[in-house]
Amino acid sequence: MIDEELRASLGALLDGLPPRQASSAVDRLIASYRGRTPTETPVLRDRADAVAYAAYRMPATFGAVRAALGAFAERAGEWIPAAHVDVGGGTGAATWAAADVWGGTGRPTTVLDWAEPALALGRELAGTSREETLRTAEWRQRKITAGLELPEADLVTVSYVLGELTEPDRRAAVEAAARAAGAVVVVEPGTPEGYLRVREARDQLVAAGLRVLAPCPHSDRCPIVPGEDWCHFAARVSRSSLHRQVKGGSLPYEDEKYSYVAAVSPALTATLGPAPSRVVRRPQIRKGQVLLDLCVPEVALRRDTVTKRHGALYKAARDAKWGDAWPPGED
Repeated sequence: MIDEELRASLGALLDGLPPRQASSAVDRLIASYRGRTPTETPVLRDRADAVAYAAYRMPATFGAVRAALGAFAERAGEWIPAAHVDVGGGTGAATWAAADVWGGTGRPTTVLDWAEPALALGRELAGTSREETLRTAEWRQRKITAGLELPEADLVTVSYVLGELTEPDRRAAVEAAARAAGAVVVVEPGTPEGYLRVREARDQLVAAGLRVLAPCPHSDRCPIVPGEDWCHFAARVSRSSLHRQVKGGSLPYEDEKYSYVAAVSPALTATLGPAPSRVVRRPQIRKGQVLLDLCVPEVALRRDTVTKRHGALYKAARDAKWGDAWPPGED
């Protein structure tokens, strides 16, 4: 599987990096990503930084983007991207995620980032894969700023990068993605700030003529009131012994919180059925009933109570997960 292949490649990388150097780089990167990231220079300054970042963040980033692309693919049906551009792709987590969702053969892929150490490491990691799409991907150094032009592609991903950019550069990145692609997927950390960046990107994509396919069941204004709540989901990420060592944790898993939006050209949405509602919080299972918090096509948030008298739907509600379409089978 792609995720196992990625973990094995990351493990081989860290074998060649002195533990003290890796630990120091991880500490500095944690401080950078939790604070205000400077935009004048890349966060990843050298190979040690890139390796530390990949070990510390890449499994979780891969898990979040894989979950977002998976939800998008469920809504898109038989559609498969013929070409993929990853903006601010760093070491390539979104490229690995796309290969896991749609297969890794015969799809030209271009990864753009301004940090050469990240690109070099991403190229090295991809070269170890059995998947053709990863091995043949192009890794180009490009600053994400005003005037950005992207190669035309069916799919453009912009993941975990908007928070590193100034507001004008964020807008430039999303505008370029909307011009270049039939489908755009934006993923950010599942924090209130990350959600607001995704919400801004969503508004831009809709203004550019795209239609929201996931997670929202509509393309109208988000019904969430900023400052009171935020839309986010969680991806369960298995931790290897290496990952636990780098992150200083003991659990064999972690839950990566993320916010995302997937928007596509109207031509694609015309071939799809009505959008389902989306479970936007962990279902609350109580005696004889399940409470589901939903974002619904009527441009509202709603809580549904499913009880035993609903029969098969009650069993489905007990199995429902945060982020699923509802009712089941409609996505």
